[in-house]
Amino acid sequence: MIRACRPLFLCRALRLLAFGAVLGGATLALAQGKVYVSSEKDNKLYVFDAKGERLSAIDVCQRPRHMMFNASRSQLYVCCGDSNQLGVVDTASGKMTGTVPLGDSPEIFDLSPDGKTAYVSIEDENVMAAYDLATKKPLFEVKTGGEPEGVLLTADGRFAYVTSEVANVVHYIDLGQKKVLRNIKVGKRPRRFVLAAGGAELWVTNELDATVSVVDTKDHSVKATVKFAVKGMREADITPVGMALSPDGKTLWVGLGKANHVVEVDVATKKAGRQVLVGKRAWGLTMHPDGKTLYVTNGLSDDMTLVDTADAKAIRTVAVGRVPHSVLVMP
Repeated sequence: MIRACRPLFLCRALRLLAFGAVLGGATLALAQGKVYVSSEKDNKLYVFDAKGERLSAIDVCQRPRHMMFNASRSQLYVCCGDSNQLGVVDTASGKMTGTVPLGDSPEIFDLSPDGKTAYVSIEDENVMAAYDLATKKPLFEVKTGGEPEGVLLTADGRFAYVTSEVANVVHYIDLGQKKVLRNIKVGKRPRRFVLAAGGAELWVTNELDATVSVVDTKDHSVKATVKFAVKGMREADITPVGMALSPDGKTLWVGLGKANHVVEVDVATKKAGRQVLVGKRAWGLTMHPDGKTLYVTNGLSDDMTLVDTADAKAIRTVAVGRVPHSVLVMP
C-alpha cells in the first residue's frame, strides 16, 4: 500500500504503474482463458489459450463429440460416440476422472438446471435418454424420430427440444410426463439449437436446406426462415450446423459446413450479413464471453479458426487434431 510519496509526480507515477499492473493482470487472465476442442479421431481434448496457443492434450473416451461444463466449471463432460460414454474431465488436473455409460452412439446432450441429470440424444437407438450423473444409472427414455441430435432444455428444466435428422422435426418433450407433446416441422435434417431473443425464439439449423428455422417458443410455430447463399458455392454445399450467439444477443453466427464460411445474422431482422472464410467444413462454433472472438472448428481441415467479430475477419488458424467436433471456452 502506498501511504505517502514525495515529490508529487513520483506519487502519480507509482499510482499509474499500479493501475497498469491491474490492467495487465486482466489482459493476462484473458490470454490464459482455456479453449477446449474435441478431436473425434484422436480421442483427445486439445486445450488452448484464448489466443490459440496449444497448452495441453487430455486423453478421453473414444470419438469425443459435444462438451459442456458443470455450473462451477470444475468438471467438463464430453459425449463419446464410439465408446458410448459420457467422459468426466477434472478441469483443474486436466485429466478424465470417470465415465457414465450411455446408449449406442450418443451425440449431443444438455444438463438439468441442478446439474444432476444429463439428457442425451442416442442416435442409433432413436431416443432421448436421461441419466443420473451421481449414480451413473439410466432414468428413462423418450422415443424420437430417426437420428436424434440436438438437445436443449428450457431454463426451468421442465421441457426439452430434440431434433430428428430423419423426420425433419423438433420434438417438444415434457420431461415430467416423459413424452413428446408436439412435433414442430422445420427444414431438412435439423441439427442444432440456440435460444435467442431472451428465450422467445428457438433457432434451428437445417443442414440440407441451407437454412435456419426460427421457432416461436410460445406457440411453437415457425415464425421465420433464414436462407443462406455463398458466392461461388452450390446450395448443396451450404450445410449449416453449429451456431453461437453474441453476448449482447443481437447477432448470431452460423457455421455453413462444407461451404467453408461462417455468417453473421441479425437476430432482430433475421437478415444474413457478413461472411468469413474459415477452414474446410466449418462445424462447431463458440463465442468468447467478451464477444470479440469466435472460435470455429473445421472438421475436414483438422483446424480451428479464430474470427475477429468486430472486423469479421479470420485472424488465426491453428491445428487441433483429426476431425475436430466441438469447441468450448472457459475464461
